[in-house]
Amino acid sequence: MKDFDILTAGEINPDLVLTGEVVPAFGQAEQLVDSASLSIGSSSAIFACGAARLGLRVALLGLCGEDLFGGYMLEALRARQVDVSQVIVDPSLATGLSVILSTRDDRAILTYPGGSMDRVRAEQVTDALLRRTRHLHVASYFLQTALQPGLPDLFRRAHAQGVTISMDPNWDPSGRWEGFDVLLPLVDVFLPNANEALALTGAGTLAAALECLAGTCAWVAIKHGPQGALGAHAGQVQSAPALSVPVVDTTGAGDSFDGGFLYGFLNGWSLERSLKLGVACGSLSTRRAGGTTAQAELKEALAYVA
Repeated sequence: MKDFDILTAGEINPDLVLTGEVVPAFGQAEQLVDSASLSIGSSSAIFACGAARLGLRVALLGLCGEDLFGGYMLEALRARQVDVSQVIVDPSLATGLSVILSTRDDRAILTYPGGSMDRVRAEQVTDALLRRTRHLHVASYFLQTALQPGLPDLFRRAHAQGVTISMDPNWDPSGRWEGFDVLLPLVDVFLPNANEALALTGAGTLAAALECLAGTCAWVAIKHGPQGALGAHAGQVQSAPALSVPVVDTTGAGDSFDGGFLYGFLNGWSLERSLKLGVACGSLSTRRAGGTTAQAELKEALAYVA
């Protein structure tokens, strides 16, 4: 048996989540918000926690500084059963931070990359480490500028070791959406949200975007917020509606979805059942502020997969 079900390589930083009337007013105006919480941030770390919460054995490879934010992240990840033995702590770097202004239906994110968020390199994922895992997951592609150049070779090395690959692109702040013509043929499971899928493909509808992506990737699941999700595999197209839950904060819901969907994928589930578990995990994660505080255990999420 391999040591890990999933290895994820990516960024490590906390989130400061503010909820309520969070649209700032300049001119030295002070506003009161409903809540403020420091929680596990970054797509890679939130995903790792969600997958571990479901019982998968998850390892995270990344960098952080030897500072308050880095120490907080390592302690919080360990508490959620994520293996952080592959994390490099570099005293010369600063750990980044994201400030999330969250409303019921939307959010704005202000990210300080620090010195560590974009320092992970593909060659740090060694063949020896790949032999210890079943699956490799990469998120926040556009924030990880040091990782980008080596990803095609990393994905080929992973496949040579029998490791499957998933990718969640997240948003491209530059708007260029470059590099995916090379990467997508090497990805087994692609997990964009609706806006990302439309931007990547240039399609006018989600159905057209799904068809385009499914022509390249074996498994595609597109997250669509309150509308749930839709996916494609082996000529099949399926959808799953979102759960009706009281939404407090949508931070990390897509990353929690990824954990649920990949649980199904790694256990040989059908597309429909994997989508339903992904949607359950994503929906349930929105019940409290922060990306990990309301993530569901497997038993709870399975109650919604019928």
